[in-house]
Amino acid sequence: MNTNPIGFFDSGIGGISIWKKVTTLLPNENTIYLADSKNAPYGQKSKQQIIDLSCKNTELLLQKGAKIIVVACNTATTNAIGYLRKKYNVPFIGIEPAIKPAALQSKTKKIGILATKGTLNSSLFSEKVLQYSDIEILEQIGEGLVPLIENGNINSAELTNLLHNYLDNLLQKNIDYLVLGCSHYPFLWQKIENYIGKKIKIIDSGEAVARQTKAILSKYNLLNLTNKKSTHKLYSNTNTSVLKMFVKNCKNVVVDKLEF
Repeated sequence: MNTNPIGFFDSGIGGISIWKKVTTLLPNENTIYLADSKNAPYGQKSKQQIIDLSCKNTELLLQKGAKIIVVACNTATTNAIGYLRKKYNVPFIGIEPAIKPAALQSKTKKIGILATKGTLNSSLFSEKVLQYSDIEILEQIGEGLVPLIENGNINSAELTNLLHNYLDNLLQKNIDYLVLGCSHYPFLWQKIENYIGKKIKIIDSGEAVARQTKAILSKYNLLNLTNKKSTHKLYSNTNTSVLKMFVKNCKNVVVDKLEF
């Protein structure tokens, strides 16, 4: 199984931000990525809908031989990963907002988190927040950002205006860390940094997810130790043009449309 692929799924192209971190750290590994753009955004759906979609994606990845699955979506992780781990006999890596490093390093004891409604309203997120009672965690729902990113409208006036409104709400609170709590949002990193400046540190969980993926592969002796060129098969269930745009500079990548 060592040469079998790492499986990824997300409610669209956002998880490519995670996929890039993992493939950079683990260049030998083959991967399969499912962009469930047809059902994006997950953040507006009920917990049961998110679980059902996560099961559908998991089963397709298992059919394609995934040896481990990265749930490259904050909303799917916070709402469904407990269920997935009980139902399927495969290691799962989740992605949660990087509250811990922000909370530990904050000087103002105020951190902002930009995330979807589905993540912020989840019980898993609430449990994480309770662990940091000495920190004021200021939540901001990024409603409307995911669909614009999914359509490739990163530089549109509509996205910029929405983003600035959300950031303004957080900037007024004297935060010194901003946590990006959705895998789509790292694609807005430069726009965010240009607006808020470098005094406020931006943080996401991509590198931590990559390290955890490597650790779990190692634990179960699943690391691909061959020297063969890795292959990456990326699938979208809608138009593939945006997905292709986000991976245009990546090597050994095949992007196809797939109904799922």
